[in-house]
Amino acid sequence: MVVGRPDTDQPVGLTPPGSGPARREPAPREPVPGGPARRRRPRPVDALVVAGYLGLAVLLTAGQWRRPDRLFHQAGDQMLFEWMLARAARAVTDGQNPLHSGALNAPDGVNLMANTSVLGLGLPLTPVTLLAGSQVAFLVAVVGCLAGTATAWYALLARRLVRSRVAAAVGGLCCGFAPGTVAQAGAHLHMAAQFLVPVILALLFRPRTDRVRRDGVLLGLAVAYQVFLGEEVLVLLAVGAAVFAGTYALADRAAARRLAPVLARRLGVGALVAGVLLAYPLWVQFAGPGHYRGMPFDTRSYRLDVASYPAFARQSVAGDGHRAGLLSPNPTEQNSYLGPFLPLLALLVVVRLWRRPLVRALAAAGLVGALLSLGGTVVLNRHDTGLPGPYRLLAGVPLLDLVVPARFALVCVPVLGVLLALALDRVRHSAARTWAPWAGAVTAALLPLAPTPIRTTPAAPVPAFVADGDWRAYVPPGRTLVPVPPVTGAAVSPATLWSARTGLAFTAPGGYFIGPRGADDPTARWGAPDRPTALLLRRAAETGQVPPVGVAERRQAVEDLRHWRAAVLVQGGSVPGDPVRVTVDALVGPGRDVPGAHIWDVRPLLG
Repeated sequence: MVVGRPDTDQPVGLTPPGSGPARREPAPREPVPGGPARRRRPRPVDALVVAGYLGLAVLLTAGQWRRPDRLFHQAGDQMLFEWMLARAARAVTDGQNPLHSGALNAPDGVNLMANTSVLGLGLPLTPVTLLAGSQVAFLVAVVGCLAGTATAWYALLARRLVRSRVAAAVGGLCCGFAPGTVAQAGAHLHMAAQFLVPVILALLFRPRTDRVRRDGVLLGLAVAYQVFLGEEVLVLLAVGAAVFAGTYALADRAAARRLAPVLARRLGVGALVAGVLLAYPLWVQFAGPGHYRGMPFDTRSYRLDVASYPAFARQSVAGDGHRAGLLSPNPTEQNSYLGPFLPLLALLVVVRLWRRPLVRALAAAGLVGALLSLGGTVVLNRHDTGLPGPYRLLAGVPLLDLVVPARFALVCVPVLGVLLALALDRVRHSAARTWAPWAGAVTAALLPLAPTPIRTTPAAPVPAFVADGDWRAYVPPGRTLVPVPPVTGAAVSPATLWSARTGLAFTAPGGYFIGPRGADDPTARWGAPDRPTALLLRRAAETGQVPPVGVAERRQAVEDLRHWRAAVLVQGGSVPGDPVRVTVDALVGPGRDVPGAHIWDVRPLLG
């Protein structure tokens, strides 16, 4: 990632807080930009650093390792990604199409390419999913994403940018375990899977000008793989890298003239390789069965409050859950929350190392990411100021206008990590009176941001009737098991969780996904288009009242059950007098109790 001439990319003296006037010190030897990359042999300390990252990631997920009967706080999102991991394993074992599935949303199925299928995680985790189940696979994925991202940045920093392993370790820790990264990891695997970001940057901004074709091929492979991890991260990476490259070019025009042709050739080869690999998957996503247009929610409403940047996240040591919740769209999108000290420390680093083009480029990328995260109009301490935000410039730009504005703050995370690493490396050989205050300042900035275990919430168990396979006696091939109520438009979907925990053993209608409004309307919506019976049962569940049921409703229920190809209806945790249970009894006749559930065998009713 280092580009530029050695005489223009050297650091200047850095004076830590409280140490007096700046004093010019001899600059440490750094890798010559454009010259051979330094070959750093692995050391025992590297293994210790990686083990530390893994240990911290396991600690953050301890709430479920200890209590398998719980889910992370955004339970619906965990259900979705557990299902995606189980679906990837089924695609491997049964040779099924990994880009589309008929296991949910019967009879139409789900376009997986348009639904963050995380195949890049699900396929390699297939042995874990088959042996230990979807929940363990999900936890392993979260641990791998957090620790893997930190390790990848540590490797890049140690190899390309700093000589101090301590500086690289601190930078990797910041990149992998920042408040925003941890907040996303509890729900959104596609946003937490950032371990290829430093790999892509290392290939793109490789300082040497040889082996362009090889680097381009590797770049294309990495980009294609990132698409199967999370396309939104790739979009954020593209924006951040573009700002970085443009700013660096302005800061060091000679380096830009020398390296621009090489960069262009790498990009060309990479685009060709990625284009060939992704042509069909992207066609499925944007034009295949189950594709949709737009998003089922207003992305512009997911913006960050300016006051959230110096605040502490709910899952930080110094965090206040109530205050943090007031300043963010939801707990998962607490992507800023850097505390009051880290931004000030980063500003000090930028000022002191301003002569380095690398630092200027990093500062520009971080600033643009922070500004875009504020959305179309700026909000300050929950008050909409009416001031236009830079995100308005992205309106109508394909792909960019689909990115949640709040997530642009994640661009700031690696920027801060690299800046801290550069600063620590700069003072590594300083006298104790210089090093100690600086180490104290870094500790004071990072310690309050230390992450706490991801919060969990109780989860309704999968009924024994479903988990033990007793349903098989009721569901012949070509027919479906219908969870009651058959939720199709809300996040909490028993169909999704039951299907994931049983390894997609049965087919079900509904589910938690994004799909089109109808066969002739590709406008995005959550779940499948609601059938009248699904709406009736949802109303009973939400209001606690039994709706009127007459001949028309019974006739419609039979029609909807035929549409779903239903064989048996299953309500988990059912109790006599439950409004949903009473409503189903009125529609199809009385059911019967089975272990952990109440069922209605509708095969005689449908013929």
